[in-house]
Amino acid sequence: MTIDKQLISKRYYKTLTESGGSLHPIKLLGDLYMEEQKAEMADLSYIRFSQGEVYFHNRDYEAAIFKWENISNELEPWAKKNMADAYFELELLSTAEDIYQSIHTDSEVLKIEVLLQLFTLYVERGKLELAVKAIKDAVSLNPDYSNVTEIARLFFEEYQDWSHAVELAVKESVRTGEPQWFDILHAYVEQGRTKKMEPNDFGEVLHSLYKIDLVRFEGLTVSLWNSYKNSERYFPWLKEINHILLHKERSSAHSWHELSDLYQDTYDELINGKYLIREISYLMPNHLTNWIKIANPSHAIVASASTLAWSELFTSGIEPDTINRAERLLKQSTRNIDGLENGYGLFESIINWAMKNGMELGQRFGWMVKELLDLNAHHLLLAGIDGQGKEAFTRSIMDGKLAQERLSMAVMYKDNDVTEILEVSDEVIRKITDLTELQNQSQTLVQWKAPDPFLRTNGIALIDTPSMTSDNRFRNEVFQYLQFADSLLFILDAKELFSEKELEMIVKIREQAPELPIHFLLNSVEQEIIDLVSTRVHTYFPKIRIFAFSMNDRELAGLVNFIADMRNNRNLKEERLTKVHHTIRKTIKYLLERRVEMENSFIDSIKWNEDMVTKLTGAINQLSDLEEEKVRMIRRTFRKMTDEIRQELLGEVPKILQKCSELITEDSDLGKIHIKLNDEMNKRIHYYIEETLLPAFHQAFLNWIEEANREFEQSQLFLNEMCEGFNDLYGDEKIKLDCDFKLLGDWLRDADRLTRGSVQIEKENILLRFTPSQFLLKSAGRIFSSIPQNKGIIHNKYRQFIENEDYSHVSISISNQLFQPFELFERALDRDIQLFFKSPFTILNETVAEASEEIETNKESLHEMRVNPEAYRDPLTLFQLKLRQHEWMANAGEEISQYQG
Repeated sequence: MTIDKQLISKRYYKTLTESGGSLHPIKLLGDLYMEEQKAEMADLSYIRFSQGEVYFHNRDYEAAIFKWENISNELEPWAKKNMADAYFELELLSTAEDIYQSIHTDSEVLKIEVLLQLFTLYVERGKLELAVKAIKDAVSLNPDYSNVTEIARLFFEEYQDWSHAVELAVKESVRTGEPQWFDILHAYVEQGRTKKMEPNDFGEVLHSLYKIDLVRFEGLTVSLWNSYKNSERYFPWLKEINHILLHKERSSAHSWHELSDLYQDTYDELINGKYLIREISYLMPNHLTNWIKIANPSHAIVASASTLAWSELFTSGIEPDTINRAERLLKQSTRNIDGLENGYGLFESIINWAMKNGMELGQRFGWMVKELLDLNAHHLLLAGIDGQGKEAFTRSIMDGKLAQERLSMAVMYKDNDVTEILEVSDEVIRKITDLTELQNQSQTLVQWKAPDPFLRTNGIALIDTPSMTSDNRFRNEVFQYLQFADSLLFILDAKELFSEKELEMIVKIREQAPELPIHFLLNSVEQEIIDLVSTRVHTYFPKIRIFAFSMNDRELAGLVNFIADMRNNRNLKEERLTKVHHTIRKTIKYLLERRVEMENSFIDSIKWNEDMVTKLTGAINQLSDLEEEKVRMIRRTFRKMTDEIRQELLGEVPKILQKCSELITEDSDLGKIHIKLNDEMNKRIHYYIEETLLPAFHQAFLNWIEEANREFEQSQLFLNEMCEGFNDLYGDEKIKLDCDFKLLGDWLRDADRLTRGSVQIEKENILLRFTPSQFLLKSAGRIFSSIPQNKGIIHNKYRQFIENEDYSHVSISISNQLFQPFELFERALDRDIQLFFKSPFTILNETVAEASEEIETNKESLHEMRVNPEAYRDPLTLFQLKLRQHEWMANAGEEISQYQG
């Protein structure tokens, strides 16, 4: 046992007691102590140190401490450490900690032992931060020290200190290169302990592992890759791993299955439109370079095509050596991918993206692309100037299974187990049963599917288009289906001998579809006509075949052979794939152009709506002026009417009262005549009001309502003209400014209520008031009525009084009572007329709000388009990238140079 091990285990005393035989160490050390004391230069430190160890092992800690306190030689640091151990055993932890910390030594072993003891002490006291520091210091001092790294690992795992546990595993993996540490680190990754760590923390360990064990390297890399997915450290991880692999030589001794899958999945994820190009462009060159390097055979074609596609669209970043390797791999690969299905999948993703961005490409467009996947039917497109000849040919081969009435749209006849008719338009694809509802719908295609032996035997689907005329020859539907057709059969007019019109149409078709095989069909079997037409046709188109066909040929044998020749030596799958790719390219181009159109449409819409807001606001102001004018005019006429009636009342009431003097006769009882007169006066006033005034008032009211109606009708005419102007601008019956004429009905009811029936007017106290003149007359009547000679005088005086009395107060009182409801009606006129115009105001204000909202929406959209143009452009660019990738894969195994774009 070495001296360090003896000091650690407190067995140093054995160096002094080895020769003691069976005597107890205490006895031996005691004897040595007594013997040493006799020496002239006694050195008792070694013996005391040893005695302390023996006491410690026998749990006499105080005696041990006493011995160790008096050590002054080179064993003093170990003595202090042992004293601290004794205090630790006595559970005097604070004292132990102080002593441990006071030890200064050059011995690495002692330093580590002190740190381990401090570590244990700190764990015991719950001081975990200090425990971490102590064990980390011990590992740093000498990680090869017995069990120190294992102690650290177990401690970190027990207290779930995963950052330090991972850090330890990383350092030990790199330092030792031992598989167990790489496996421990891999386990941490699998458990999700490393997600919060930066990817470059694993750079060194991955570099080391790549040299040692490629299997373990792939496993750890895949685990780290998956752990960083969908996190903020994903891109830094991709940058780190690609940087690591970039400078590694490709090893033929290992096949990268999982990592190759991850490279493809990640590439697909990066270009799926979730990220902008500027976010992934710095990653992609290294990613593709490494993918080419590690791709297994099943991924070689995809990796090569992806690399070449990226290098075409983004010309910088990928080294020429990588591009050359991609070209070699692609040339050596065998096509084992269904390009047609993949192409359609790409097309569908573009369609879905367009829909999400508010751009519809039309149902018919998608339907045609999907039909291209059916390789069992060769699409034969019929065209021609001669409508009768083309229709006769179609009927002859379809055995009369056509609609009786000629439709104005394209019809596709296709063999099917059951009969089914579809309407295919930009808006909808639906089953139909009645073709008559589709008359004159030129933008619709009818797909007529039914059991048909001729179509099935010859493997064709017939696409019949409306005949070309002078009016539609350049807008004919045949041009819409050129990319849909596999061959075009142009039916010539035998009477015209290949006319200029037919030549013009063929040239136009050639311009739009240069690769489409074109064949001519001549409805004649006369050799002279055939020769003349052939000579003329071959002058312009030397290689085009002409098939002479008789409508009377019911066997159709010649036509069957002709169709078979058309289909021979054709790779329909490759041709269809080219058509799908062509359609995708056109679609992407269209969507890029639509971006500019959308921006311009937003600008135009903003300007147009701003103009409309100005016009609508002006209309609201005009309507406000109109409303104020009508309120003022109608109130004025109503006030004039009531004032005239009031003046009539104020003039007639006094006359009626004065005429009541005739009621006073010689026989009148002067003592009570005033009561009788007062009653009669009220009766005559009521009679006048009911029979004369109110009927006249009613008629005047009706006249006023009629005049108000004329004013309202003029207002409505003005608003109708306003509506017409706005609707012309909108191009739609958007605005309808109808006023509320029900108001007039309410006024008519009010007129009846206020001027007909019993009017509630309180009885007036006309002659029963206590005025001086009335008081004298009534008193005189009572006093002198018994004197005959005075009676006549009193009667005359009464009559004079009645005839000359001022009844203005009575007239005013009656007037106030009678006209109070009319005053209330007049006060409500403002509100009534406002209600009359309420609906037009509401509609105009709502239209202004709608236009203003559209302005703001369009401004936001325009701002977003201008501030972040990549959000629209980048997905389309990535679709172009995918398309080019598909085209490269479609040409795998062939010479590269002829396909480079």
